[in-house]
Amino acid sequence: MSQHSTSAPSRETGKGVAFGLAAYVTWGCFPLFFALFQGVPAFEILLHRVIWSCLFLVGLVTLLRRWAPVRRAIAEPRRLGRVLGCALLIALNWGLYIYSVETRQVLQASLGYFMTPLVNVALGMLVLRERMARLQGVAVGLAGLAIAIQLVMLGELPWISLVLAFSFGTYGLLRKQVPLDGLSGLFVETLLLLPLALIGLGWLTQAELSHFLDEGRTTALLVASGVITALPLLAFAGAARRLRLATLGFLMYLNPTIQFVIALLVFDEPLATAQLVTFLLIWTGLALYSWSAWQSRPGGARATTAPPR
Repeated sequence: MSQHSTSAPSRETGKGVAFGLAAYVTWGCFPLFFALFQGVPAFEILLHRVIWSCLFLVGLVTLLRRWAPVRRAIAEPRRLGRVLGCALLIALNWGLYIYSVETRQVLQASLGYFMTPLVNVALGMLVLRERMARLQGVAVGLAGLAIAIQLVMLGELPWISLVLAFSFGTYGLLRKQVPLDGLSGLFVETLLLLPLALIGLGWLTQAELSHFLDEGRTTALLVASGVITALPLLAFAGAARRLRLATLGFLMYLNPTIQFVIALLVFDEPLATAQLVTFLLIWTGLALYSWSAWQSRPGGARATTAPPR
């Protein structure tokens, strides 16, 4: 085998890692972006994120000539029902995430995204009747124990973490039933949300509660929220085409890890003992889950869908 033939896959893998790092580091730094909005409610930011994401994706889909799968999806009403479910889950996930940043509860958001792989395993078993490997069962049990400890020691459920994890996990469950790539899928989802977002924005404007044209800085940030939604998705798509699913799965942990560090070092969020115990149990569960996934990995598996950031 020639040196050229062996170096080409290596270069593609290197590009894939670079794309994956770009996507997950960007998603991990999202708290820094959404913290720039001052005095703008999470609900209004969500409306603009949907609107500007949709408009920006129109340009991208046109530029990349990806209208064919979009037209096929729109032409099949039965498929659109599942896509609408995905869209509503995205709206819930996005809105709650923005709220967690505004209220300086990024640690809870980080915990939610750490929990997501374990929630995926539990949903696969409960809904799809998938068999759970022994280590995966232990990992899910540790996640349940972590939540119980936080409930007992703090007297409250980490509801932001749970809703983020379950909305994300349920989204993945539905997305598996929709044969759309990440870019086309996100565009159709935001397209379905667009009428609701425009109605919401119209209501805010009529009630004189809109911040859109108050200041140039706020207006630019609201428009930019759509751009930053799409760009890491493109990077993820580039990584997914070049990397095995197992490799991409390990890179995925960068996102909540960066959020965790930002919460502690930038936002100075307090880390109570109960929360630390919770994170340690979740991290242990993730280590077991990752080891189990690595042991049973298919040699050539590739990632085909992207997370709904």
